[in-house]
Amino acid sequence: MTTLLIDGLPPTDDDLRYQALVNYGAYTSFRLEGGGVRGLDLHLARLDASAIELFGEPVGEDRLRDLIRTAVADRGDAWLRVSLFSPDILPRSPSADVPPRVMTSVSPSPSPLATSVRAQIRTCVRTDAHIKHTAIFPLIRARRLARQAGFDDALFADPDGLVSEGATWNIGFLSGDTVVWPRAPMLDGVAQTLIKAKLQTVGLSSGSRPVFVRDLPAFDGAFLCNSATPACPITAIGDHVFAAAPDRIERLARAWASNPVQAI
Repeated sequence: MTTLLIDGLPPTDDDLRYQALVNYGAYTSFRLEGGGVRGLDLHLARLDASAIELFGEPVGEDRLRDLIRTAVADRGDAWLRVSLFSPDILPRSPSADVPPRVMTSVSPSPSPLATSVRAQIRTCVRTDAHIKHTAIFPLIRARRLARQAGFDDALFADPDGLVSEGATWNIGFLSGDTVVWPRAPMLDGVAQTLIKAKLQTVGLSSGSRPVFVRDLPAFDGAFLCNSATPACPITAIGDHVFAAAPDRIERLARAWASNPVQAI
C-alpha cells in the first residue's frame, strides 16, 4: 500500500486533479533504512535547489524534514518519493514565484532494478538534465522500446554518441581499478555521489571525462547505480559485451554501504 500526503495532509480532489493534468515539478526518491536515509542531506539539497530554480522560492530543509517525518510515521523501512509542485503554476500562466507544495509518497521498499543489465543505446538528452523533474515520458518510452528490442534498459547518448545516463540511473565505466564517470549533461545521482565519496576505502579511484559510444572497447566493465540499486553490472551495451567483474561490483556496493544512515 502507498500512502500519499500533500503538505502532511490527505490530498484533496483539487490536488489530485492538478497532478493529473499538469506535469511540472521536481522530486527525489530514496530508501528508508532503520528510520534513516543514506545521503539524506544530498536529497534535501537537491529538492531545495530545484525549488528555487523551478518555483522561484526555496522549500526549506526544516519543512522538508518535518513533512518526511510525518509521512514516515513509525515506519523503519520504506521507499519515499518527495515531490514539489504548485497549483499556482499553470500552462497558460506559469510565471508565479511561490513556495512549492510538498507531496510525499511512502510505499514498501522495491527490489533492485536487476542483477545484471543489457542496455540499448537510445538517442536522447533530457531537457534540463541536471534536474530530477517529473517529465519522465522520454525515460519510460526509452525503457519500453529497449525492452521491446530484447534489451533490459536504455542508456542515453546524444546524436554524436556522447554517453550521459540511463533511463533512471547513472552509469560508471571500469578501467582496471578506476571508475570513469561520463561527463555530459545529466543528473548527478545521489547514489553516484555516495559511491564517489568512498571509492578510496575499497581500493578504487575515479575520474570523469567525455565517453562516446565508440569508446566502449576501452573499458573492461560497466555498472549502473541509483538509490534502489547501488551497484549492478552492465553486461552489454548494444553489441559490445563486458566481462563479469564481480569483485569490483562488490567493492562498489561496499563503498555505497559505508556511507552512514542519516537521521531524519
